[in-house]
Amino acid sequence: MDLYLWAKGFHLISMVAWFAGLFYLPRLFVYHVKAKSKESRTTFEVMESKLLRIIMNPAMILTWIFGLSMFAMNLEYLKTAGWLHIKLLLVVVLSAYHMALAKYRRQLASGTCEKSEKFFRILNEFPTVLLVAIILLAVLRPF
Repeated sequence: MDLYLWAKGFHLISMVAWFAGLFYLPRLFVYHVKAKSKESRTTFEVMESKLLRIIMNPAMILTWIFGLSMFAMNLEYLKTAGWLHIKLLLVVVLSAYHMALAKYRRQLASGTCEKSEKFFRILNEFPTVLLVAIILLAVLRPF
């Protein structure tokens, strides 16, 4: 069996799980900001925390591990693949976005977040743009 294909398969699985969380967490923030009761806010805090800790963080880490392992297995080709360099840059940006979401989650939990529902609705669109760019780079390999 080809170890590279196993790494690629697990890379894609972990990436899908990561993106599911990246799409859902800001949507939870929208509902959290709109919540009126203490019970509702507490429920959203638990949901946000579990989503981040149990799904998103491990999925991000596994995405990086499997992606870098594929890079290491194909080092000579990939060192010169311009598309991959841009893809890696976008994944670094995506990781920074992930960390920003973690910061907003802590702020919402502590009651110090001053961001609006509209802010989180707009923020929720950012990973879609990155997903399209990353997938097209990986599939088309334009340079």
